[in-house]
Amino acid sequence: MFFHPKILNSFTGYNPRLFTKDVIAGLTVGIVALPLAMAFAIASGLTPEAGIFTAIIAGGLISLLGGSKVQIGGPAGAFIVIVYGIVDRYGIANLLLATAMSGVFLFMMGLLRLGTLVRFIPVAVIIGFTNGIAFLIGLSQVKEFFGLTTGKMPAEFFQTIDVLYVALDTVNPIALALSTGSLALLILWKLFQKHLGYFTHLPGTVVAMIIATMITSLFDLPVDTIGSRFGGIPSGLPHFDLIPISWSTAQFVITPAITLALLGAIESLLCARIADGMIHDRHNSNQELMAQGIANFVTPFFGGMPATGTIARSVTNIQSGAITPIAGIVHALTLLVIILLGAPLAKNIPLACLAAILIYVAWNMGEWRKFFDIKQFRLPYRITMLSVFFLTVILDLTIAVQVGLLFAFITFIYRISSLSRCEPAQTQDFPILINQQGKIDAYRIYGAIFFGAVQLLEKIEKQLPSKTLVLDLKNVIYIDSSGMDTIQELAHLCKLKNVQLMICGLAHQPYDIAQRSGLFELLPNDCFYLDLSQGIEAAAATP
Repeated sequence: MFFHPKILNSFTGYNPRLFTKDVIAGLTVGIVALPLAMAFAIASGLTPEAGIFTAIIAGGLISLLGGSKVQIGGPAGAFIVIVYGIVDRYGIANLLLATAMSGVFLFMMGLLRLGTLVRFIPVAVIIGFTNGIAFLIGLSQVKEFFGLTTGKMPAEFFQTIDVLYVALDTVNPIALALSTGSLALLILWKLFQKHLGYFTHLPGTVVAMIIATMITSLFDLPVDTIGSRFGGIPSGLPHFDLIPISWSTAQFVITPAITLALLGAIESLLCARIADGMIHDRHNSNQELMAQGIANFVTPFFGGMPATGTIARSVTNIQSGAITPIAGIVHALTLLVIILLGAPLAKNIPLACLAAILIYVAWNMGEWRKFFDIKQFRLPYRITMLSVFFLTVILDLTIAVQVGLLFAFITFIYRISSLSRCEPAQTQDFPILINQQGKIDAYRIYGAIFFGAVQLLEKIEKQLPSKTLVLDLKNVIYIDSSGMDTIQELAHLCKLKNVQLMICGLAHQPYDIAQRSGLFELLPNDCFYLDLSQGIEAAAATP
């Protein structure tokens, strides 16, 4: 079936005990998701409820329709930089349109069975843009972490640095103390969590947010809060609003929509693979993309932001005992109950604490150890990773990924072509040629004959023998159209110079492309052999 959510396969042997584990896991990850959803939305230039509504609606849909048993969907840190840039350049209305369009792209990727292609993106590219995004997330929170007084923060890197530098003398010591204390608490909680007994499963982000909110409320601290900046969060259900759609606006956000779709696909499938390793299961990548697509298409109509699979919440879900997608649905319902009953309490949450949470998330999100151990990698790997990182930070994620893929493509072509080689062979290795007169040259080719390795045959063209040319292709595993064109050009050249071309060892894919390209019609039947070394003649025979 082309559309088959994982939840349909999750109830074999399901019982009240497993349901209880799913509910407990869902409650836990729902509480964890609350501060993160608000922090991601605020950092993206949106209101906190945009993140919460996204976690509720998209999180519920991804769990209900997805291809993974335990993946939790919702707003993610990886989207912050992109979403902030879209809001800054195109406005919130066009962000909603771009998100809906990205949902269509994601669904089509899953429908066309392209889920496995995302895995072909090189690790160097993924590490580069992941670390770049993490760095930008941390940079975007400097203002709130230090309590700086500035206008609207720009989306560009150098302008952001300039604005922060100008505002250095506006540091709010109380906000700085609150954010520093929250960050210290998060680090200490992580270090000693295993020794906290009853509180072991209580997330440090929630603890830090509650303590910071209580201190801010009790002492009426002069710091920015959700209430002072946004007026709090609504305590009602999200309501449906149509998105104004027109071609004149849609054409401007096609590129951002594609960027959101690609990043969402990469993040969700990477997250699903990590989850698979933890629960020893296998997700359906195409079903996951279709679910992500539906979630991202629906959420904007309720004022939400882009969503994807989230590693931290999925891991929390698994560690809390989740068995089926029911846990993800409970997580969404938990958030819904929280905003219905506890929305007024959110107005005193200090932004400095949320900034500390985001900086903590950004640090854990980045694979910084790869940078510290960069000497262990080959030069092309280093260039690709560092180029993507710096381009993500300085210019744009889309440009960074394009350049990274280009570098990776060139590196791949170079390495594969270096594995292909051509070696002279001794004519006595071919008994069928013993009685041949005149100069005979024989070559064995190894690897693949493709557009990056056709120079192997071009070198042979420059030094043709007087009588017979033998090409032993039994060690060739692949020939592309460029390689076959080069072989045919060699055959034409041999015909013009009265040199007999003999080819042996064509099998599997090389045989198939030779047949389809008309090589067997170009040369006589007695020019093709299964194996010249054994003297077995099999003109154009099926190997």
